[in-house]
Amino acid sequence: MNFLAHIYLSGDNNLIKIGNFMADGIRGKHFESYPLEIQKGIILHRAIDTFTDAHHIFRQSTKKLHQNYHHYAGVIVDVFYDHFLAKNWNTYSDEKLEEFVARFYQSLQDNISILSERTKEIMPYMIEQNWLVSYQTIEGINRILTQMDQRTKNESKMRFATNELSEFYAEFEIEFTDFFQELIQFSNTKIITI
Repeated sequence: MNFLAHIYLSGDNNLIKIGNFMADGIRGKHFESYPLEIQKGIILHRAIDTFTDAHHIFRQSTKKLHQNYHHYAGVIVDVFYDHFLAKNWNTYSDEKLEEFVARFYQSLQDNISILSERTKEIMPYMIEQNWLVSYQTIEGINRILTQMDQRTKNESKMRFATNELSEFYAEFEIEFTDFFQELIQFSNTKIITI
């Protein structure tokens, strides 16, 4: 899953959300220097990633992309799934997406002293370009994938992946919906036991 799903699956605790959001940039046991709630978010993030990568529905989605994007297929599906979460946000939350995102951006700013350096670097761009809300549209997803492609020196070709998103749109959406129900249950259980 990508940023929006990780934040959403963190419950109501702002520090768990922040830990879950910035976990990708924290390797090994380096998270142990962070406050306990941040650590919980990082552990939750890793559990979500493990669950996702092994899930048969997620793998079904990635198969549509393997031929053109190889080992980047999973990263692309993560972004696609965030699109479907943003697009269908009302199904999963009573709060408007724009309000949920604004509260999260504010919590990042309120807790800047405990953010990882990588998070501090991307945060201004994320807020200015409003990445999380932009996930609602294919154009927004294309911008995100293009930025990610640039970080691979355009080797990943991710900027072209919205072609497959459009081609298999209904299939991806059904796969996301079925998978996300299971992921919500998994995350809700995991967050209690961390």
